[in-house]
Amino acid sequence: MKYYNLALRLRPTKPSLDLSSSLVLRAFPFPHTQIRLSPRRPRGLPVNGILLVPYDSRERAMTMNPSVPTPMEVDDTKSYVSNQATHKFSINVLQLLKSAQLQHGLRHGDYARYRRYCTARLRRLYKSLKITHGRGKYTRRAITESTVTEVRFLHVLLYTAERAWSHAMEKRQLPDGPNAKQRIYLIGRLRKAVKWATLFSQLCSIKGDSRTSLEAEAYASYMKGSLLFEQDKNWDIALMNFKGARAVYEELGKYGDLENQVICRERVEELEPSIRYCLHKIGETNLQTSELLHIGEIEGPALDLFKAKLEAVMAEARSQQAASLTELCWLGHRFPITNAKTRVSILKAQDLEKDLNGSSAYSIPEEKKLVMFDKIFAAYHDARSCIRNDLVSAGTAENVKDDLNGLDKAVSALLGQRTIERNQLLVSMAKSKLNKRRDEKNEKVTKPEELVRLYDLLLQNAADLSDLVSSGRDRKPEEVSFMEECTVKSLAFRAERCFYLAHSYGLAGKRAEAYALYCHARSLAEHALKQCYILDKSDQTLIKELKVLCDECRSNSCIEHATGILEELKVPENLSKKISAISLHPTDNKSKKLLDKLDVYESAAGDSSLKLVPQIEAFPPPFVAVPRNPIFLDLAFNCIDFPSLESRMKNEKKGFLRSFWG
Repeated sequence: MKYYNLALRLRPTKPSLDLSSSLVLRAFPFPHTQIRLSPRRPRGLPVNGILLVPYDSRERAMTMNPSVPTPMEVDDTKSYVSNQATHKFSINVLQLLKSAQLQHGLRHGDYARYRRYCTARLRRLYKSLKITHGRGKYTRRAITESTVTEVRFLHVLLYTAERAWSHAMEKRQLPDGPNAKQRIYLIGRLRKAVKWATLFSQLCSIKGDSRTSLEAEAYASYMKGSLLFEQDKNWDIALMNFKGARAVYEELGKYGDLENQVICRERVEELEPSIRYCLHKIGETNLQTSELLHIGEIEGPALDLFKAKLEAVMAEARSQQAASLTELCWLGHRFPITNAKTRVSILKAQDLEKDLNGSSAYSIPEEKKLVMFDKIFAAYHDARSCIRNDLVSAGTAENVKDDLNGLDKAVSALLGQRTIERNQLLVSMAKSKLNKRRDEKNEKVTKPEELVRLYDLLLQNAADLSDLVSSGRDRKPEEVSFMEECTVKSLAFRAERCFYLAHSYGLAGKRAEAYALYCHARSLAEHALKQCYILDKSDQTLIKELKVLCDECRSNSCIEHATGILEELKVPENLSKKISAISLHPTDNKSKKLLDKLDVYESAAGDSSLKLVPQIEAFPPPFVAVPRNPIFLDLAFNCIDFPSLESRMKNEKKGFLRSFWG
């Protein structure tokens, strides 16, 4: 068979490959290889799709000259460029941002942490893409259509917009709100976010697929709407942007996997309050200012600007209403309110109390009520701090000081009442989980000891409130009746605490203690019922709860009594069974210890069929019979009459003088 030399010059079309050497192959016909070196037909012998030519000096010169491109290289370069031009990038923008926000601070509203993450992410992207801005002097590197050769360039634009937006939101969340200078800086950062989001949308429309382009357009529309929302102008344009983003997310929520559909629907719900607020500002709806509070119940980063704006609107409305709030009425006393900040704080707390005690209170979830209680506490604490600042600046004016002290006492009493109500809400939440087992959500089951601790807090709150009300010099009838109500509540709390303490003893198997505590709880509940009937304005809810408590105490005491008697009757039987089961020899032959199997080659982990933990030696060691000296029990010693031995005793003879002197 005739051999041919095959000379190949392999030059890479991608810079990442390094094939710069010539390969000279001395080969047989290749049956499994399909390579065409040239589109033209040179001289030589074709064998199975490979053109074999004699290796002479001309081919040697061509292979040794790397500057001469072959037709194969030109064709490959053209195909690579065409693939780069037609390739479309894909980014799931909303899912990417949602996961980044929840993992890096926005789950708890920490925008500073999220901004630091965006900065670190951009630094890593710049380093991996080799986008340098010069050393010393900053040289701007623009990202254009020709620059975007991979998807990470689009990530640079997206995270730059997110960094500017998070910085603006960080300024928005300052404790006292942004001042004029900080507000200008905030709006500037939002403008930066709009700029980068618009550039991101433009490049995604060229370089990205259809879904990526739509999501980028919705993201840019949301950023533009947020900027106009913060600037308090062009509400119609802001409404148009928000509606455009909502329409895109509604359509995207119909396709894709389940996770993507849920995220899109959540974003639609987050955009809805902003759209309604824009309609309210334009005047296309008859929405009242007080009804705006019920819009922002959805949680999410997209609602933070809306909530800040809503809080500002409500603060303005309260400041207008506070002009009519000139005094606080409490238990027959009227205390004047001169400070505007105190008025606004008290009015805010009263509005929240109306929502808690209104007709729609039953539809509010318990977690939401706890949040509302926290807001009430914050409002009353703000009012107390303002009152005490006024006391410091009051000087020597006795009348003003008396009014401020009375107002401070009234606000403190209101705060104590709301604290009792909040702890009662916690008790009701704990009672609902007392007799439950762990469900699919793996919720924590309440123990009776936790209810005992909650009732300890309620007893302390009731005692503090009673001491605060009784601290005045001139008591009015309203104050006396309020103190009597506190006393009845304390009795009811004591009865409830004793009941759950007995329940905990019953679970521990202490029947006698549980029976005694149930009886004591019943006597306390009956005494509280008598006091409720004596009062003029008795609480019907409290009376119903006390009646139920009396019935439960009676039934549980009977159960504990009967269970204790049964256990007492079974004690001898159980004791005899346990004694009969005592043996000096181990009865469990399945679980041999490792020291008993030293001569057998077996795994130290034990037998896989037995669900027992392998042991080296039994501990504590078993009883072993050992020889002992006999123990003699002399039972007849006290019953024997021994003979007298006085006759055998020696009598000493004493002289006269010795007997005289002893």
